[in-house]
Amino acid sequence: MGINRRSFVGGASVLAGFAGTKAAFAQKKYSDGVTDTEIKLGHTGPYSGPASAYGTIGKGIEAYWKMVNDQGGINGRKINFITYDDGFSPPKTVEMVRKLVENDKVFATFQTLGTACNTAIHKFMNQKKVPQLFVSTGASKWGNPKQYPWTIGWQPDYITESAIYAKHILDQHKGEKIGILWLNDDSGKDYVSGFMKGLGKENEKLVVSNVSYEVTDPTVESQIIQLKSSGATVFFCHATPKHASQAIRKAADIGWKPSFYLVNVSISVDSVLKPAGLENCQGIITAAYYKDPTDAQWAKSPDFVQWKAFMDKYMPAANQGDAFYTYAYAVAATMQEVLKRCGNELTRENLMKQVASMKDVEIPLLLPGIKLNTSATDFYPIQSMQLQRFEGDTWKLFGNVITSEAG
Repeated sequence: MGINRRSFVGGASVLAGFAGTKAAFAQKKYSDGVTDTEIKLGHTGPYSGPASAYGTIGKGIEAYWKMVNDQGGINGRKINFITYDDGFSPPKTVEMVRKLVENDKVFATFQTLGTACNTAIHKFMNQKKVPQLFVSTGASKWGNPKQYPWTIGWQPDYITESAIYAKHILDQHKGEKIGILWLNDDSGKDYVSGFMKGLGKENEKLVVSNVSYEVTDPTVESQIIQLKSSGATVFFCHATPKHASQAIRKAADIGWKPSFYLVNVSISVDSVLKPAGLENCQGIITAAYYKDPTDAQWAKSPDFVQWKAFMDKYMPAANQGDAFYTYAYAVAATMQEVLKRCGNELTRENLMKQVASMKDVEIPLLLPGIKLNTSATDFYPIQSMQLQRFEGDTWKLFGNVITSEAG
C-alpha cells in the first residue's frame, strides 16, 4: 500500500528506553479497526490553512509508522494510519472525524490537532466511545476522565506552562509592566488563565495590555503596536507559528524590545524563528519538554542519533531543524508503547486502561528527567518542563526541570 497523506500502512519498532509491561497474549479480543494483521488509527491535521506549519507533525507521524511497519509491526500487526487535512477548521474536523469513525472504522483517533478542532469532536468521540488519544493541544480540558473518559492529552497543559512563565517574570522582572497577546480560542483562554494565576491577585495590576487575535487574522501587527504603546516591558506571547513569527518581526521593526516569553507550541527554530529573523529572537524565553533538533548537546544522545537515522532514511528531504519532527517522533513512540501493552486484547476499553496506567514511562526525545505518568484520575501524561533561552541560532536550557500538578 503506497504512502500518502490520506492513508498508509506503518508498523512498530522496539525502541530502547521503554519501560515495557507484559500483556496477556493468549486470548484475542478486538474492537473495530483491528484484525490479526492490522491496527487502524485515524488523524486530522492542518496540511493547509492558517496553521499549516503544524502539518509537519502529521507527516512525521506517517513516516514513523512506516518505519515501525518495516520492522515488523506491533505484536505482528501493522499500523494503517489514515490522516486527513482539516485546514485547522473545526467544521472540517467534524466532517473528517465522522468519516474516520463511521466509514473508515478506526480503532482510535490519535494526535488530532488544535484546541478548537478537538473541542468540536470531543462529545462525539465520547458518545461513540472511541478513544481520542494524545490530542495535539495542551488545553486543560483534555484531563477530565470523569466526564470524558475516552479523551486524553499528551503535552503539558497550558495552565501549567503559563504559570511557569509568570513565576519567572515575578522573579526576574519584579514590578515591570506586562503585555499579553493571545489567540482567541480555548487554548488562549487557558494560557491567560494560567498566567494570571501564576502572577497572583496582588500582581494582576502589572498587566497593562491584554489583546487577542483570531486565527484567521492576516497579521497581528496592530496588536503589537498596541502592546508597545501600553508601555509594557515584558511580553507574554501566545500565538500559532505564523502569527508568532509576525509578532517577533513586528516588535523588532518598531523598536520594541521587551523581555519576551513565547509559548512552547511555536518555538520551532526553522518554522517560526528563522522566518522572523534570528537576530530578532535573541533572548526569547520559553519552556520545553522535548529535545530541540538544533541543540548540539543532544548530538550523541542515543535517542537523538536514532531519530536522525530515522529522518535520513524515511524523510530525507525534510528539514531536520524543524522541532515538530522531534515532537512527532516522541508522541508516536508513546502511542506505540500503549499499543504494545495491549497485547492481543485490542479492545477500546483495554486501550484506555493501558493509556491510564503509565508509570514513569520513558519516551525517546523527551528531556532528561521528564517521564510519562497517568492514572484513572490523572489524564495529564506530561507535567514537567524546563526553561530555555534563545541564543545565537539555538535554544539553551537553563535551570532545573520544573514539575507541576497544576492541571
